[in-house]
Amino acid sequence: MNVTTSTLSLTVADVDASVEFFRTHLGYQVAMAAEGFASLTRPDAAADIVLLSRGTEVLPPEQRDQQAAGLILALTVTGLQEEERRLREAGAPITMPLREEPWGERLFQLTDPNGVVVQLVEWVAAAPGDSAWSASAAAS
Repeated sequence: MNVTTSTLSLTVADVDASVEFFRTHLGYQVAMAAEGFASLTRPDAAADIVLLSRGTEVLPPEQRDQQAAGLILALTVTGLQEEERRLREAGAPITMPLREEPWGERLFQLTDPNGVVVQLVEWVAAAPGDSAWSASAAAS
């Protein structure tokens, strides 16, 4: 098997609101769209996103009334601090401020109008012998 693209499909109440959020704040482009549907892409290696309107018949009946919840779309990026500053200045809805975890993950989160949580992550190089690095390496 050769995976050529990764796509995350999200069911939301307002497709247009999520499209605007991903275009404005995260640089996604609309690849195709129709009533209650949008396919978003970026020119880099980020996952593509499909947005489906709640209730659409393309979804299995048991999923039609569900909405994206309980997941985090994590995008590993470079220049995280500058990106956080840019988004804050643009008025993006940052819902978790920039922080650094002991295991070397630097991150912040923003949330789209439909409640989709997007986490931007940058990994900090940990030195061998660092206790957080040793614990994560041992777990691998």
